[in-house]
Amino acid sequence: MIKNLLRGSTALLLALGPLTLPATASATPLAPGPVVADSATLPQAATGAPAPLADAGALEHVLTLFDAIDRLPLAAEHREGYDRRLYKHWNKGLNATDGCNTRKEVILTEAVEAPQIGDRCALTGGSWLSKYDNVTVTDAARLDVDHFVPLAEVYDSEQVPWSPERREAYANDQDSPDTLIAVTAASNRSKADKDPAEWLPSDASYHCAYAATWVGTKLRWDLAADEAEREALLGLAEDCPTTVVAYEPAG
Repeated sequence: MIKNLLRGSTALLLALGPLTLPATASATPLAPGPVVADSATLPQAATGAPAPLADAGALEHVLTLFDAIDRLPLAAEHREGYDRRLYKHWNKGLNATDGCNTRKEVILTEAVEAPQIGDRCALTGGSWLSKYDNVTVTDAARLDVDHFVPLAEVYDSEQVPWSPERREAYANDQDSPDTLIAVTAASNRSKADKDPAEWLPSDASYHCAYAATWVGTKLRWDLAADEAEREALLGLAEDCPTTVVAYEPAG
């Protein structure tokens, strides 16, 4: 494997266009979140560390995967007291009047072919690609909306206890397109609350993107990593020498 080739690499600049829901959905367009890209396709400065973007509307930080992992605070996990109900979801979503909660809005956003929307946001038709297992889904009922960093892992990784409001904001975060992801129910239940030291998607071609999105989401929400998690992420980064991570810290 390639060993730490990108530590201390040059600055990377990334522009990201707006992300919007399919025409059938009425929710507000999503803002950028953690992004995975190939550094070979990005303009580079001559020297220097990854730096904030100049455009105030763009993502604030673009880092190599190794550098992004290095920014994760290192701390032991703390599961005692965890209860899934601490993270209120799903709320009314970006558009409180469209009848679609956060879960349904994410499913609509990620449709490859937009479904028809009926009463109470009942979905028929449409198709989706589940990134964890590279499976095409044509029935929305077969989809789970997964918290990319599972709620139990978030609790384990909070550096100080979050307020109920911040926990609800994470659990329904559509300001990043990567905090929530629509995948097959089978792949989501296989993952459960495991971190990358314990579980990776069955589609190996998604591993670099998975690692980068995991790290970007943790950086966005100021979450720590434990030693085993960090080592697993560094191992993945060795096989992802051109992967970069972009993220915008949550408010």
